[in-house]
Amino acid sequence: MGCTNSVYKKKKKIVPEISIFAPILRIPIHSDLQRILRGFVPNDLADRIAAIRNQIALVGEDTGGSAVSELIRALEEYLPLLLGLTKKEYGLQELVEFRWRELGEEREDICGTNSWFELLCVVHMMAMLTLMEANEKLIPKESSLPERLVSADCMRDAVDLLLKAAGYLNFCVLDVLPRLPHELKSRLPSDMQDNVLEAISHQALAQGTELQLGLAGLSKNATLSVKRRLACEQLSFYAQAHCCLSEKNESNTVLKKQLFFLKWKHLEAKAAAYYYHSLILDKGTEPSCHLSAVCCVLAAEELLVESKKACLTFCLAEPITRCPPPWGAMKHLQKKIPETAAKKTQMYTYLLDQEKGLKSLPELPEFQLSLKPDEYELPEADPLWDCPEQTLKKHLNHDDKETKT
Repeated sequence: MGCTNSVYKKKKKIVPEISIFAPILRIPIHSDLQRILRGFVPNDLADRIAAIRNQIALVGEDTGGSAVSELIRALEEYLPLLLGLTKKEYGLQELVEFRWRELGEEREDICGTNSWFELLCVVHMMAMLTLMEANEKLIPKESSLPERLVSADCMRDAVDLLLKAAGYLNFCVLDVLPRLPHELKSRLPSDMQDNVLEAISHQALAQGTELQLGLAGLSKNATLSVKRRLACEQLSFYAQAHCCLSEKNESNTVLKKQLFFLKWKHLEAKAAAYYYHSLILDKGTEPSCHLSAVCCVLAAEELLVESKKACLTFCLAEPITRCPPPWGAMKHLQKKIPETAAKKTQMYTYLLDQEKGLKSLPELPEFQLSLKPDEYELPEADPLWDCPEQTLKKHLNHDDKETKT
């Protein structure tokens, strides 16, 4: 393990650039699992569980979580080994106290003497790393360019990763949290409670839909109706995510940052939805259609201004982050919305004069949400656990005899 430490060098502190937001990353704390597990499981199994878990801790600590692919591979290798500890028939669920630590300046440790707690932390880490990987897809190495060019392939890859992350989070909510004892579940940090995990899952689906809207903008075959639908679906996902988070959570630094992110992206999505809605309304033949279109595009312009303020608030909230230059659909809309608003206002001045001001803002249409999280299933337990229960008991009895002699 010592040679691994020399491979990684801690990077200088930089302000990360955020397109896809991963609220928090925790890594396991190095522990002497061999000593605890020996006598309860075969020695080679105990050694392997401890070695892989400590490898995850070391790589996570030394790279600050930036070695995403390697960490995900190690977690996927660790899961089948961990699963044996969760089986009731072995009676090992509450044998080990597992400890985890936040990455960042203000580190906080969490612990739980339950193998399902460890499983929750592992799958949660996989979700956060997958969000980080999706973020990397949208931020090229030449990130200092004033304009951002994100390829269609990168967008599609990022959508796949977002659906995978949402699947991990849904699995945590539906399949892992219900298995935790009430006392342990109540001690979980705020960001690992079910409502927050659901919020991050909805957020991932919202950003996946945002990417689909960006892809539609690159396609000559995408109609205005398709773009409006995607914008409205994106808005619905962000609304659901925001509803999952209580305003009371603003006292928590991590959740406060996430709330700021959701407010920013919600305003952007709403601006896009009203813009595309205005273009469709303007195709009508009645004067009322044109007036409604003007109302919508002016609302979009106002929302766009508010979204830029919300973006700044998010970036300046701790921990400080950088926002990427406009890309995808917003790169187009940040130019088109003000231009269209000015043009339509001038074109339909006579209607505005007749109505003596703008009428009420039309409601946006509602659509059935199309994106769904990937279904995640746990792998099979490692073959080292295949020995029947009586074999483990024999091993335990054998070790007890050795101890007595």
